[in-house]
Amino acid sequence: MIHRRARAHRALRDAIPIAKARGLIQLAMGGPERIYDLSIVSKIPIVFATIMFAPKILAPVPELVEYYASDLARLRVIARDAAIVTELWIRSRHGTWRFFQVTPSTIVEIDRDGNRLESGKTIEYLAGVAEREKSGGVTPSL
Repeated sequence: MIHRRARAHRALRDAIPIAKARGLIQLAMGGPERIYDLSIVSKIPIVFATIMFAPKILAPVPELVEYYASDLARLRVIARDAAIVTELWIRSRHGTWRFFQVTPSTIVEIDRDGNRLESGKTIEYLAGVAEREKSGGVTPSL
């Protein structure tokens, strides 16, 4: 049995404008059988995303894969091809976002528009996030 954490209502509310910038959105109904939180329908691809609170927004990918294992397993149930992708969106308590495309074996960091981050951009971005969060400043999204 795959366990699901409680729905992150604040993160979900804050995710809606990000999702709307990518296309038409539809929220999934609540309940224990929910596989994803929202879908984004644009030309291609159609995105099924899970939105979660991130207690450690700066965690490395392997740690995130372990922490969100049950959520990722639920997303991997959705059939994928070039027209359908699944994503994990995580938000810190400070409002910092990280976005990941879910692949069959891991997750790949992407920007808020669904584009893969260039090599090295992740480290620079996360260093800036850490500095702003340490100083108590609000961090803008990617």
